[in-house]
Amino acid sequence: MSQADVGAALAALEAHRVEVGRHKIADLFTQDARRFDDYSLHLDDIVFDFSKHRLIATTIPHLVALARAANLDDKRAALFAGEPINFTENRAVMHMALRHFSGAPLSVAGLDVTADVAAERGRMLEFAAAIRQGDLRGSTLAPFTDIVNIGIGGSDLGPAMAARALAPYGRADLRVHFVSNVDGADLGDLLKKLEPARTLFIISSKTFTTLETMTNAASARAWIASALGEDAVGHHFAAVSTKLDLVAKFGIQSDRVFGFWDWVGGRYSMWSAIGLALAIAIGPEQFNDFLRGGEDVDRHFETMPLEKNIPVIMALLGIWYRNVWGMTSHAVIPYDQRLARFPAYLQQSTWSRTASLSTAMASR
Repeated sequence: MSQADVGAALAALEAHRVEVGRHKIADLFTQDARRFDDYSLHLDDIVFDFSKHRLIATTIPHLVALARAANLDDKRAALFAGEPINFTENRAVMHMALRHFSGAPLSVAGLDVTADVAAERGRMLEFAAAIRQGDLRGSTLAPFTDIVNIGIGGSDLGPAMAARALAPYGRADLRVHFVSNVDGADLGDLLKKLEPARTLFIISSKTFTTLETMTNAASARAWIASALGEDAVGHHFAAVSTKLDLVAKFGIQSDRVFGFWDWVGGRYSMWSAIGLALAIAIGPEQFNDFLRGGEDVDRHFETMPLEKNIPVIMALLGIWYRNVWGMTSHAVIPYDQRLARFPAYLQQSTWSRTASLSTAMASR
């Protein structure tokens, strides 16, 4: 459809807002005893309840009409087909392949990536299992008790959020820490609590040049070398990166380096080897279950009609309030303390949820 169709759909929503504004939500519940049933969606044991929103019977059809005017169905298909929908970098956005277990091919630029993804995941989870079982140890042959992930942005927020959320699957004798602040006090305060012989650092940097990450990595390296000797460095570091030459120069052995692909955006990278610290914390089996949960949502998003599609309805509600009602704030309030890092993680990824529709409306 054309830009004019998007404009017409938005104009219809503007007029509809006036009608909706005449209703109080409490009155809508009084008038309709089935409102919860009509305005909630289910995915396995997940319930998405949007019955308390400013919606009447014709609101969702209006919003879905906007989505169709913006060609959301076609853009969703392009996403799963591996087309370069990241227009600024001309790249595919195929993080779904990282949590894909069905065996069906997923292609980027005409090449099936599933075998490469499975192989790299297998290497990473084998390493995680070896750390957890004590088969891989430090330079003094003491087992590791503390894992420190050094990264920033998507290389920190995602795995840090998930590790806290999934803490019940962890072990008391194997602690995972996350450092991202370039202020030396962040890492320094942590190191005071750790024993060098029992500490493993994971340097998460695709380019291995990110200033904040490499500054902290250099400090961690000096701490190990000072306590255990220069030869110990290779025993106490792993890396998630694609720059093998820089990793080798740092002193990390090639069998402790794990990679991912340029079609994995940073905000989605915890599903890749960037999730190594998480995999060590909760174990390979639980990490695979974590991935399969993401795959379930992928299948729902890919196959469900727009009217019954939880991610789509969430995005459309965001547009309804921001673009039509003019609301500029969005509150995310976790009711479980283990999800305390979720808002920070969500803040860096939420913009992409409405990117397709927002791009279509940019010239409005």
